[in-house]
Amino acid sequence: MAFAVTEDDIDELDHVNNAVWVVWLQDVSVAHWYAAAHPDHRDQHGAVVLHHDITYRGNVGLGARVKAQTWIQGLPRGARYTRCVRFEDERGKLLVSAVSQWGLIDRNGRLVRVTPEMAAPFLPPAPA
Repeated sequence: MAFAVTEDDIDELDHVNNAVWVVWLQDVSVAHWYAAAHPDHRDQHGAVVLHHDITYRGNVGLGARVKAQTWIQGLPRGARYTRCVRFEDERGKLLVSAVSQWGLIDRNGRLVRVTPEMAAPFLPPAPA
């Protein structure tokens, strides 16, 4: 996923505001869920952030393009899983990285266990 930096993303220091990186983190995470999750799981569940650990290593200004990558790290534990997100500039320089704890919820907002079937599309293939 890629983001183009607009005027609305820029703060008083003439670079992307820290809050915008959090919005982009949410956007790429939600897009990953919708792209990989089974339609039945998407219809019956959602996810909430439990914790973010964000490291800012660089920044970009107006007009820049930022590439984002996300993946699930390790196996889920109960309702919780770890999502990693990496933002790079057009040359591949790391700008922002995040490790977040997410919780799977049902449509009533209750945390529910991530089943192996739900996790499977997000995990790397098993070695042959």
